[in-house]
Amino acid sequence: MLPSYELLIAFFSAAILFAYMPGPAMLYTAAQTIARGRHSGWLAALGIHIGGYAHVVAAALGLAALFQAIPTLYALVKLLGAGYLIWLGIRLLLSQERLTTSVADIDMASTRRPFWESIIVEVLNPKTALFFLAFLPQFIDTAGALPIWAQLLLLGTIVNLIFSSADILCVLLADKVARVLKSSRAAGNLTRRLGGGLLVTLGINLAVSRQ
Repeated sequence: MLPSYELLIAFFSAAILFAYMPGPAMLYTAAQTIARGRHSGWLAALGIHIGGYAHVVAAALGLAALFQAIPTLYALVKLLGAGYLIWLGIRLLLSQERLTTSVADIDMASTRRPFWESIIVEVLNPKTALFFLAFLPQFIDTAGALPIWAQLLLLGTIVNLIFSSADILCVLLADKVARVLKSSRAAGNLTRRLGGGLLVTLGINLAVSRQ
C-alpha cells in the first residue's frame, strides 16, 4: 500500500530537513505572533496548514504543472501573493491594536482575521505549489498498490503536517520574544513594527525573486 521503506526513510529525512529550515511560512507565523500575540500565531499556523492542502491537491491532480507550462501565470500569482503580504504588513504598521497573549484579552470580533489571511497567503504562494510538484514525485512507487494520485495526496498530507510542526515551534519561540516585549506601550509599538516590517520584507522578497 505504501512506498518501500527506503523511499519512506529518504522522504521523512528530506521533509524534516526542509520543514525546519527557516522559510517564509515560519517567518510569517513569527511576525503574526510578535505583532498580535500567541493566539494570532496559532491561527496563522492553522491557516497556513489548511492553505497547504490546496497545493497538495493541486500537485496530486497535476494542476501545479501549469505554473511551469505558463510562466506568466506563475508571475501573476506570485505578484498577487507578494502584494497581499505587503498590504498586510503596512496595515499592521499603521494599526493601533494592542498586543495580546491571553484569550481573555482578545477582541473576538477580529479573532478570525489572522486565520483567513494566512489561508490566502499560503494559497497565493506559487513556490509552495512548485515545491510539492518537484518534491513529492521523487518518492512515488509506480509499482505500489495505491494509484499515483493517492500516493501524492498521502505524502503531501504528511509533508504538510511536518511543516506545520515547524510553524508551531516558531509560534512558541516568537511568543517568548513577544512576552518579553509586552511590558510597555513602547514595546508594544515595537512588536507591531517588527511584525509589520517582516511581512513587508517577505512580500518584497517574493516579488523580486526570480524563482
